Amino acid sequence: MIRFEGIVKKYHRQTVINDFNLTINDGELVVFIGPSGCGKTTLLKMVNRLIQPTSGEIYVNGKAISETDPIQLRRNIGYVIQNTGLFPHMSIKENIELIPKLKGEDPQAIEKKTDELLSLVGLDPEEYKYRYPKELSGGQQQRVGVARAFSTDSDIILMDEPFSALDPVTRSSLQDELFNMQKELNKTIIFVTHDMDEAYKIADKICLLKDGEIVQYDTPENILKNPASHYVEEFIGKRRVWNNPEVLKASDIMITSPVKVSPKRNVLQAIEIMKENKVDSLMVTDRDSNLVGLMTLKAVKLQNRTGLIEDLMERNVLSVQEEENLIEVLKIMNEHKIGYLPVINEAGKLTGLITRSSILSALSSQLIDMEVAF
Repeated sequence: MIRFEGIVKKYHRQTVINDFNLTINDGELVVFIGPSGCGKTTLLKMVNRLIQPTSGEIYVNGKAISETDPIQLRRNIGYVIQNTGLFPHMSIKENIELIPKLKGEDPQAIEKKTDELLSLVGLDPEEYKYRYPKELSGGQQQRVGVARAFSTDSDIILMDEPFSALDPVTRSSLQDELFNMQKELNKTIIFVTHDMDEAYKIADKICLLKDGEIVQYDTPENILKNPASHYVEEFIGKRRVWNNPEVLKASDIMITSPVKVSPKRNVLQAIEIMKENKVDSLMVTDRDSNLVGLMTLKAVKLQNRTGLIEDLMERNVLSVQEEENLIEVLKIMNEHKIGYLPVINEAGKLTGLITRSSILSALSSQLIDMEVAF
């Protein structure tokens, strides 16, 4: 865990960081983002004591870093910068293994880890580990830089705009590699960027800064859907939800009170309920609201009106959980050629229903909100 407590940084009379307080939990990838001069890189460099705060304290796993030897601290924190910082006279293998060797780790374990890390960043160890940085492309060098940061076996990785100089295709590929590595190795990562799309793609949480202060600290989804201020709205762009439809979850686009019926009712009662609610299907739930089936008007027309719903309903009903995103919802609906999709929670209880109309309604409300903002 990393905790910033009352951090202030002044250069002469100018305050660049003002009473900054933030807690980053273990295993989180947190992105610091904001305009130039907002203090994001300054805060990052404070974590490994490349910059000292004017006042306040930073704690790592409950211990104040001001009480830790800076050399020892840096050897236990991975650090990736824009230009990789690889030593040109060292091979890729030597670059990656430098810190582990300085820390006195087992040579065989170091070599095994080097091969594993190169594979994780998409570089064949046998092909690349004996090359030198000048023999690699910019994207390949950056992959080595990421591998070297993870080689310290530390719990914390600091990344200062590491992919900003790369072409879009290479950058996107490295973002995917980083996301996968972080989930696999469970590191705590602070990532500085000026690119909001990059932040959305990799972050567990985003810390949006302005003039050395936090204007919003939240998940990418919540920042997109619920910007805390006009400044945040302007910074992220008013059409971000449209450009990032995956942030809309099933819970955002569903009808929250779908028409449902007990399996113990008969077909005649089902018809009356359909007529009353102007629907052509009913969600069938038990007394605990667990989804157990679906009754459609088409099925009703083929049956004797004295039968029970539980004997006639469709039992194998496709459904999605509340956290499923819009892209996956549409994919399921298109693949199975259906116009509705029940939404359930983790316990299997029915919480809503997605229809094509509910999707259009949710998207329309987003558009209206943007037009009002303009």
